[in-house]
Amino acid sequence: MMSMTGKRRRKSAERTIVLIATAAVGVVVGGAAYAQQIVVEGNRKVEASTIRSYVTGTASGSPEEARRNLLSTGLFSDVKVSSRGGTTVVTVRENSVIGRVFFEGNKKLEKATLQGVIESKDRGALSNAVIAADVERIRETYRRSGRGGAKVSYRLVDLENGRTDVVFQIDEGDKTGVREIVFVGNNAFSERTLKGLMTTSEMNFLSFIKTSDVYDPDRIASDLEIVRRYYLRNGYADFRVVNADARFVEGDGDAGWVITVTVDEGEQYTVGAVSVDNRVPGVDQGVLEGEIRAQVGDVYNAEDVEKTLTGVTTEVNRQGFPFAQVRPTGQRDRASHQVALGFVVEDGPRVYIERINVRGNTRTRDYVIRRELDLGEGDAYNRVLIDRAERRLNGLGFFKKVRFSNEPGSAPDRVIVNIDVEDQPTGSFSVSGGYSTQDGIIGEVSVSESNFLGRGQYVRIAGTGGQYAKGVDFSFTEPYFLGYRLAAGFDAFYKYSDLTRYSRYETTVYGGQLRIGLPITQELGVTFRYSLYNTELKVPNTLKQPYNDCSNPIPGYTALNPPGTIDPVSGRNVGGLAAYPTCAFDGEASIALKASQGSTLTSLVGATLAYSTLDNVARPTNGFYGEIKPDIAGLGGDSKFFRVTGDARYYKELYEDVVGFVRLQGGNITALTDEKLRITDQFFLGPSLVRGFAPNGLGPRDVGTTDTQSNAVGGTTYVGATVEVQFPIWGIPKDLGLKGAVFADAGTLFGYSGKTAFDVNRDGAINGIAPGQLGCSYSNFGPNAIKVEPECLNVRDKPIIRSSIGASILWNSPLGPIRFDYAYALSKDEGQKVYAADGSLLGRVGKDQLQAFRFSGGSRF
Repeated sequence: MMSMTGKRRRKSAERTIVLIATAAVGVVVGGAAYAQQIVVEGNRKVEASTIRSYVTGTASGSPEEARRNLLSTGLFSDVKVSSRGGTTVVTVRENSVIGRVFFEGNKKLEKATLQGVIESKDRGALSNAVIAADVERIRETYRRSGRGGAKVSYRLVDLENGRTDVVFQIDEGDKTGVREIVFVGNNAFSERTLKGLMTTSEMNFLSFIKTSDVYDPDRIASDLEIVRRYYLRNGYADFRVVNADARFVEGDGDAGWVITVTVDEGEQYTVGAVSVDNRVPGVDQGVLEGEIRAQVGDVYNAEDVEKTLTGVTTEVNRQGFPFAQVRPTGQRDRASHQVALGFVVEDGPRVYIERINVRGNTRTRDYVIRRELDLGEGDAYNRVLIDRAERRLNGLGFFKKVRFSNEPGSAPDRVIVNIDVEDQPTGSFSVSGGYSTQDGIIGEVSVSESNFLGRGQYVRIAGTGGQYAKGVDFSFTEPYFLGYRLAAGFDAFYKYSDLTRYSRYETTVYGGQLRIGLPITQELGVTFRYSLYNTELKVPNTLKQPYNDCSNPIPGYTALNPPGTIDPVSGRNVGGLAAYPTCAFDGEASIALKASQGSTLTSLVGATLAYSTLDNVARPTNGFYGEIKPDIAGLGGDSKFFRVTGDARYYKELYEDVVGFVRLQGGNITALTDEKLRITDQFFLGPSLVRGFAPNGLGPRDVGTTDTQSNAVGGTTYVGATVEVQFPIWGIPKDLGLKGAVFADAGTLFGYSGKTAFDVNRDGAINGIAPGQLGCSYSNFGPNAIKVEPECLNVRDKPIIRSSIGASILWNSPLGPIRFDYAYALSKDEGQKVYAADGSLLGRVGKDQLQAFRFSGGSRF
């Protein structure tokens, strides 16, 4: 029997359940009634049921929450939710639809660029908030392009059918690039040096044509990495960039960005000890030690560490240990400022590359990226080789950025390698123009592409034209021939040169070349080539004396010279003596040049062995470059010779921004048959060997002509040396690219090995000498014979050392490299004296030709 207390509890629980059920039914019924009593006003395009769903779908049922939800859709510019009696009234004002988006006043940035940064789009919803944000986006785009003072506003143009055009009005203003770059905390290297490392430059009077002074955060980050690596190459192992602050400074006419870089250099370290700790049995320790680049006592160089890591890793893998890892260790002795380097070789985890993903390449083919890796899918994972691949890809110039990352694979011993890249433009169209004392005014138009069709191939076509030269050339290079790291390619060329100012002849050369290059090590490479070209030589009738074709002498020439005839070279009276074919004596050109007229086909096989440790190929400051080029001509064609040339240069930074270099060069050419060398095959040199001398201004010369100014006939051997010191010009900003230089040159060219006897009148004899006596040592003039016979070549060939000193101005201008040289000849060949019949000195023939001032340059825009 239940107690009274229990009955009361039971009745209380029953009443509670009834109340809860009643309340629940009331809520449901009330909610239905609430939904049925919502009135929507002001809508034209958006369905009322859609608007009601935002009201009834609120979690709290609050009118304010319903209003916020409706505004967040971006479909309405205003929303009001109110109660009218028992009815909820939702009043909306719909946003207009954008008809079109226009830009006014934009000249420096294209419409497509601006469209890519805004969110307001044609036929999209019109939102004042979005448009206001777009205004800021456009301003930021202009700031990044170097126009921080750009002003942007907008206006709306109402159209029919509820559409509205949006017009962004832009006042681009003046260019506001990087006004100043400031380094704080640098002591070892001057601010000038650090700025010179950066691709970002400060604004100056050349800002109207250069873009390097445009503020770009990504470029600044890349520049600071260059600065960091520069310190690490020079022994500052503790260097770090503490802060890089970019601040835009307003101003009238001088607004721009101020970049402040705070650095902590630390101390400079030298290498105290170097060791290889090999913990992998079976690896040849001696071979590994041979891969070490750093030596005890050297200034610490992070690049030497990287090269050692790569070399040791490659060698360990080659010996059959793919999972071995090489890691560097460094123990700093801060008291002695030395670092002990160690390279630990040990077994690594057996991790395989499951997959390599290449992402972000919209233009470059996948295989162009993958071939830069020394490992592939299924290979053992090696971090050192991955880092080398990243450096290679960054060095191609195909991408704005390259980033490697890893993620776990399908098993613990599998890893997925991701390569994220961003393509950048790699083609260029350039128009170049310039002037040189040798070629005169000259212009060039060229089109080049270093990533042709995304295949990584290099293609270039160029045409040149000017006062004394014109031509066209085409070049193609495949850097990975047949899937190997072999750079194969071909060239086709045509060039006409007018050399009558220096050597009294014109040449036209056309042909082609096949080549294939093989890297042996990181510093050493060899290129094999085959060339086939035709050389046409012509002596034009543009000289002060008449010139007659040797194949058709002037008819009826006299057998004897008229009485009183004076030889113009020796000054002797040759009246009554035998006359010579007019073709041999007329004009200033050497008889050797006249006899060499016509075409010469050359078929040549050669190689170039080059070694380089230069820190910068374009503007070296430290390192060595050397090459040797042997060539053999004779596989068909007219020329048959063996030629070898060499060039070696050593650069050293003597002081901060002061660079000295020493250059040695030389060459020799030898005929492969008993025939003499053709004149077009020999070396013709001038300022390229010793500055201060004219083109073709030194070396063997024909002294048997009436022309005392030219007629170089070439030589077979040359040697030369140069010492030069380049330095900044005080008071001129470094980014202007101006440098000064002083130099000393010395060299010589000698060894003419061409023909000396020419039967130009085709009578079977040299100046009337009977057949079988075709030697120019004989004369048919008797005791009064002139010294130089017209059908003979009298060559002055002295191995005299020519030397000069001088000064230069070098300008790496935005319009191209320009160089001014002024040289003073210290020693030269004075030529041989010519006397008149009475013994008086008439002058000198065969002397070197000088050219004190030399200018060369070009432009690219």
